[in-house]
Amino acid sequence: MAYRKLGRDSSARKALFRSVLVALFKNEKIETTVAKAKEVSGLAAKMITLAKQGDLHARRQVLAFLVDEQVTTKLFDEIAQKYQERQGGYTRIYKLGPRRGDAAEMAVIELV
Repeated sequence: MAYRKLGRDSSARKALFRSVLVALFKNEKIETTVAKAKEVSGLAAKMITLAKQGDLHARRQVLAFLVDEQVTTKLFDEIAQKYQERQGGYTRIYKLGPRRGDAAEMAVIELV
């Protein structure tokens, strides 16, 4: 299996990734579980790569996934410009240790 299911069906997983990505691009740093952070890292790289293209088709592709227009605008106008010279590795994951309630391994994912 090439990806984590995270205990959800495909539509719930897609909705989870969408909301985590919107939060990541809005705040540029979020706290989540290690598994979610690792999955979202690859998706964030795809979105930033599309945003770096900067054309209308790329904007529509990103908007189709993220749905939030304000975040899409921020991604294209601010975040993509910041990474114009960078060839990848847009996110960084720090492990924080276990969560108090269920001992799930927690991490901070941030834009570099």
